[in-house]
Amino acid sequence: MTDAAATATPIDVLEDLMAARYSCRAFKPDPVPRDTIERVLAAAQKTASWCNSQPWQVLITSGEATTKFRDAIYKVAASGTPSSGDFEFPREYRGVYLERRRESGFQLYNAVGVARGDKAAAAKQALENFNFFGAPHVAIITTDEALGVYGAIDCGGYVTSFMLAAQALGLATVPQAALAFHAAVVRAHFGLGDDRRVVCGISFGFADREHKANSYRTNRAALGEVATFVES
Repeated sequence: MTDAAATATPIDVLEDLMAARYSCRAFKPDPVPRDTIERVLAAAQKTASWCNSQPWQVLITSGEATTKFRDAIYKVAASGTPSSGDFEFPREYRGVYLERRRESGFQLYNAVGVARGDKAAAAKQALENFNFFGAPHVAIITTDEALGVYGAIDCGGYVTSFMLAAQALGLATVPQAALAFHAAVVRAHFGLGDDRRVVCGISFGFADREHKANSYRTNRAALGEVATFVES
Protein backbone atom coordinates (compact mmCIF):
# COMPACT_ATOMS: atom_id res chain seq x y z
CA MET A 1 0.00 0.00 0.00
CA THR A 2 1.34 3.40 -0.96
CA ASP A 3 1.62 6.25 1.53
CA ALA A 4 -1.12 8.12 -0.37
CA ALA A 5 -3.47 5.14 -0.17
CA ALA A 6 -2.74 4.65 3.51
CA THR A 7 -3.64 8.24 4.33
CA ALA A 8 -6.68 8.54 2.04
CA THR A 9 -9.79 9.70 3.89
CA PRO A 10 -13.28 8.39 3.07
CA ILE A 11 -14.06 11.53 1.06
CA ASP A 12 -10.81 11.06 -0.89
CA VAL A 13 -11.87 7.53 -1.80
CA LEU A 14 -15.36 8.66 -2.82
CA GLU A 15 -14.03 11.54 -4.91
CA ASP A 16 -11.59 9.20 -6.65
CA LEU A 17 -14.36 6.71 -7.48
CA MET A 18 -16.65 9.48 -8.74
CA ALA A 19 -13.88 10.91 -10.91
CA ALA A 20 -12.84 7.54 -12.32
CA ARG A 21 -16.32 6.28 -13.19
CA TYR A 22 -17.53 6.84 -16.74
CA SER A 23 -20.13 5.37 -19.08
CA CYS A 24 -18.30 2.50 -20.71
CA ARG A 25 -19.33 1.85 -24.32
CA ALA A 26 -17.06 -1.07 -25.17
CA PHE A 27 -16.60 -4.13 -22.97
CA LYS A 28 -14.49 -7.25 -23.02
CA PRO A 29 -16.49 -10.50 -23.26
CA ASP A 30 -15.01 -11.92 -20.05
CA PRO A 31 -17.68 -12.73 -17.45
CA VAL A 32 -17.55 -11.23 -13.97
CA PRO A 33 -17.22 -13.77 -11.14
CA ARG A 34 -20.49 -14.36 -9.30
CA ASP A 35 -19.03 -13.42 -5.92
CA THR A 36 -17.89 -10.06 -7.33
CA ILE A 37 -21.39 -9.34 -8.65
CA GLU A 38 -22.89 -10.27 -5.30
CA ARG A 39 -20.51 -7.91 -3.53
CA VAL A 40 -21.64 -5.07 -5.83
CA LEU A 41 -25.25 -5.90 -5.03
CA ALA A 42 -24.59 -6.10 -1.29
CA ALA A 43 -22.97 -2.66 -1.30
CA ALA A 44 -25.72 -1.13 -3.45
CA GLN A 45 -28.39 -2.58 -1.18
CA LYS A 46 -27.36 -0.05 1.46
CA THR A 47 -28.75 2.77 -0.71
CA ALA A 48 -31.09 5.15 1.11
CA SER A 49 -34.77 5.12 0.06
CA TRP A 50 -37.95 6.87 1.11
CA CYS A 51 -39.28 5.22 4.30
CA ASN A 52 -36.67 2.51 3.66
CA SER A 53 -39.03 1.08 1.05
CA GLN A 54 -36.12 -0.24 -1.08
CA PRO A 55 -38.37 -0.42 -4.15
CA TRP A 56 -35.74 -1.75 -6.56
CA GLN A 57 -35.77 -5.27 -7.89
CA VAL A 58 -32.75 -6.28 -9.96
CA LEU A 59 -32.48 -8.88 -12.73
CA ILE A 60 -28.90 -9.86 -13.58
CA THR A 61 -28.20 -11.66 -16.85
CA SER A 62 -25.11 -13.75 -17.51
CA GLY A 63 -23.93 -16.05 -20.28
CA GLU A 64 -26.70 -17.42 -22.48
CA ALA A 65 -29.29 -15.27 -20.70
CA THR A 66 -27.48 -12.12 -21.83
CA THR A 67 -27.32 -13.42 -25.40
CA LYS A 68 -31.04 -14.26 -25.47
CA PHE A 69 -32.03 -10.87 -24.06
CA ARG A 70 -29.68 -9.09 -26.47
CA ASP A 71 -31.20 -10.92 -29.43
CA ALA A 72 -34.75 -10.11 -28.34
CA ILE A 73 -34.38 -6.40 -27.61
CA TYR A 74 -31.96 -5.68 -30.48
CA LYS A 75 -34.41 -7.18 -32.97
CA VAL A 76 -37.20 -4.91 -31.75
CA ALA A 77 -35.04 -1.78 -31.58
CA ALA A 78 -33.56 -2.37 -35.05
CA SER A 79 -37.02 -2.88 -36.54
CA GLY A 80 -37.98 0.70 -35.76
CA THR A 81 -40.71 -0.26 -33.33
CA PRO A 82 -41.84 2.90 -31.50
CA SER A 83 -40.60 3.39 -27.95
CA SER A 84 -42.96 2.48 -25.13
CA GLY A 85 -41.44 3.24 -21.75
CA ASP A 86 -43.13 2.94 -18.38
CA PHE A 87 -42.18 6.51 -17.48
CA GLU A 88 -42.75 9.65 -19.51
CA PHE A 89 -39.71 10.61 -21.54
CA PRO A 90 -38.30 14.16 -21.37
CA ARG A 91 -40.61 16.49 -23.28
CA GLU A 92 -37.60 18.33 -24.66
CA TYR A 93 -34.00 19.24 -23.94
CA ARG A 94 -33.48 23.00 -24.03
CA GLY A 95 -30.96 25.62 -23.05
CA VAL A 96 -27.91 24.36 -21.21
CA TYR A 97 -29.38 20.85 -21.01
CA LEU A 98 -29.56 20.65 -24.79
CA GLU A 99 -26.00 22.00 -25.04
CA ARG A 100 -24.69 19.35 -22.64
CA ARG A 101 -26.56 16.59 -24.44
CA ARG A 102 -25.17 17.66 -27.80
CA GLU A 103 -21.64 17.96 -26.45
CA SER A 104 -21.81 14.46 -25.01
CA GLY A 105 -23.14 13.05 -28.25
CA PHE A 106 -20.53 14.80 -30.38
CA GLN A 107 -17.76 13.52 -28.10
CA LEU A 108 -18.90 9.95 -28.68
CA TYR A 109 -19.35 10.39 -32.42
CA ASN A 110 -15.94 12.03 -32.78
CA ALA A 111 -14.33 9.21 -30.83
CA VAL A 112 -15.82 6.44 -32.98
CA GLY A 113 -15.56 8.27 -36.30
CA VAL A 114 -19.19 9.20 -36.95
CA ALA A 115 -19.19 12.33 -39.08
CA ARG A 116 -21.47 15.17 -38.01
CA GLY A 117 -24.71 14.90 -39.97
CA ASP A 118 -24.26 11.20 -40.83
CA LYS A 119 -27.63 10.03 -39.57
CA ALA A 120 -27.19 6.43 -40.71
CA ALA A 121 -23.91 6.02 -38.81
CA ALA A 122 -25.37 7.76 -35.74
CA ALA A 123 -28.37 5.42 -35.79
CA LYS A 124 -26.06 2.40 -36.06
CA GLN A 125 -24.07 3.62 -33.06
CA ALA A 126 -27.30 4.18 -31.10
CA LEU A 127 -28.26 0.55 -31.71
CA GLU A 128 -25.13 -0.49 -29.81
CA ASN A 129 -27.17 0.28 -26.69
CA PHE A 130 -29.17 -2.85 -27.49
CA ASN A 131 -26.00 -4.83 -28.08
CA PHE A 132 -25.09 -3.79 -24.51
CA PHE A 133 -21.82 -2.49 -25.98
CA GLY A 134 -20.55 -6.05 -25.80
CA ALA A 135 -21.03 -6.37 -22.03
CA PRO A 136 -21.39 -9.90 -20.64
CA HIS A 137 -23.94 -8.83 -18.04
CA VAL A 138 -26.98 -6.59 -17.81
CA ALA A 139 -28.81 -5.47 -14.69
CA ILE A 140 -32.45 -4.52 -15.22
CA ILE A 141 -33.78 -2.19 -12.52
CA THR A 142 -37.51 -2.13 -11.82
CA THR A 143 -39.69 -0.41 -9.24
CA ASP A 144 -43.15 -0.98 -7.81
CA GLU A 145 -45.90 0.59 -9.91
CA ALA A 146 -47.75 1.98 -6.88
CA LEU A 147 -44.76 4.08 -5.80
CA GLY A 148 -44.77 6.10 -9.01
CA VAL A 149 -41.99 8.55 -9.73
CA TYR A 150 -40.67 8.43 -6.15
CA GLY A 151 -39.92 4.74 -6.48
CA ALA A 152 -38.00 5.58 -9.65
CA ILE A 153 -36.08 8.31 -7.81
CA ASP A 154 -35.03 5.80 -5.16
CA CYS A 155 -33.91 3.46 -7.96
CA GLY A 156 -31.81 6.30 -9.36
CA GLY A 157 -29.93 6.39 -6.08
CA TYR A 158 -29.51 2.63 -6.29
CA VAL A 159 -28.07 2.89 -9.80
CA THR A 160 -25.40 5.33 -8.60
CA SER A 161 -24.50 3.07 -5.68
CA PHE A 162 -24.29 0.08 -8.01
CA MET A 163 -21.96 1.88 -10.39
CA LEU A 164 -19.66 3.18 -7.66
CA ALA A 165 -19.46 -0.26 -6.04
CA ALA A 166 -18.63 -1.76 -9.42
CA GLN A 167 -15.97 0.90 -10.00
CA ALA A 168 -14.42 0.10 -6.63
CA LEU A 169 -14.15 -3.55 -7.70
CA GLY A 170 -12.52 -2.78 -11.03
CA LEU A 171 -15.63 -3.12 -13.16
CA ALA A 172 -17.03 -0.78 -15.79
CA THR A 173 -20.67 0.18 -16.20
CA VAL A 174 -23.03 2.14 -18.41
CA PRO A 175 -26.51 3.14 -17.18
CA GLN A 176 -29.02 2.79 -20.03
CA ALA A 177 -32.38 4.49 -20.20
CA ALA A 178 -32.47 3.11 -23.76
CA LEU A 179 -33.35 -0.35 -22.47
CA ALA A 180 -36.40 1.10 -20.72
CA PHE A 181 -37.57 2.55 -24.06
CA HIS A 182 -38.88 -0.93 -24.81
CA ALA A 183 -40.32 -1.77 -21.42
CA ALA A 184 -42.93 -4.11 -22.89
CA VAL A 185 -40.17 -6.23 -24.43
CA VAL A 186 -38.29 -6.34 -21.12
CA ARG A 187 -41.46 -7.25 -19.22
CA ALA A 188 -42.43 -10.01 -21.61
CA HIS A 189 -38.91 -11.45 -21.92
CA PHE A 190 -38.41 -11.78 -18.17
CA GLY A 191 -42.02 -12.53 -17.25
CA LEU A 192 -42.37 -9.44 -15.06
CA GLY A 193 -45.73 -8.72 -13.47
CA ASP A 194 -47.84 -5.70 -14.29
CA ASP A 195 -46.93 -4.27 -10.89
CA ARG A 196 -43.30 -3.73 -11.97
CA ARG A 197 -42.11 -0.64 -13.86
CA VAL A 198 -38.85 -0.72 -15.83
CA VAL A 199 -36.58 2.15 -14.76
CA CYS A 200 -33.38 1.43 -16.70
CA GLY A 201 -30.67 -1.09 -17.38
CA ILE A 202 -26.99 -1.20 -16.44
CA SER A 203 -24.63 -3.07 -18.73
CA PHE A 204 -21.45 -4.03 -16.92
CA GLY A 205 -18.27 -6.04 -17.09
CA PHE A 206 -14.61 -5.32 -17.79
CA ALA A 207 -13.81 -2.31 -19.95
CA ASP A 208 -12.11 -2.62 -23.31
CA ARG A 209 -9.75 0.25 -22.58
CA GLU A 210 -8.28 0.21 -26.09
CA HIS A 211 -11.60 0.87 -27.82
CA LYS A 212 -12.08 4.39 -29.15
CA ALA A 213 -15.55 4.62 -27.58
CA ASN A 214 -13.84 4.69 -24.18
CA SER A 215 -11.25 7.30 -25.12
CA TYR A 216 -13.07 10.44 -23.95
CA ARG A 217 -14.68 11.78 -20.78
CA THR A 218 -17.67 14.08 -20.43
CA ASN A 219 -17.46 17.39 -18.59
CA ARG A 220 -19.24 18.47 -15.42
CA ALA A 221 -20.73 21.86 -14.67
CA ALA A 222 -19.02 24.15 -12.16
CA LEU A 223 -20.61 24.39 -8.72
CA GLY A 224 -21.69 27.96 -9.42
CA GLU A 225 -23.90 26.69 -12.24
CA VAL A 226 -25.86 24.26 -10.09
CA ALA A 227 -25.65 25.31 -6.43
CA THR A 228 -27.13 28.37 -4.72
CA PHE A 229 -26.31 29.19 -1.10
CA VAL A 230 -29.18 30.83 0.81
CA GLU A 231 -27.96 32.39 4.04
CA SER A 232 -30.47 35.04 5.03
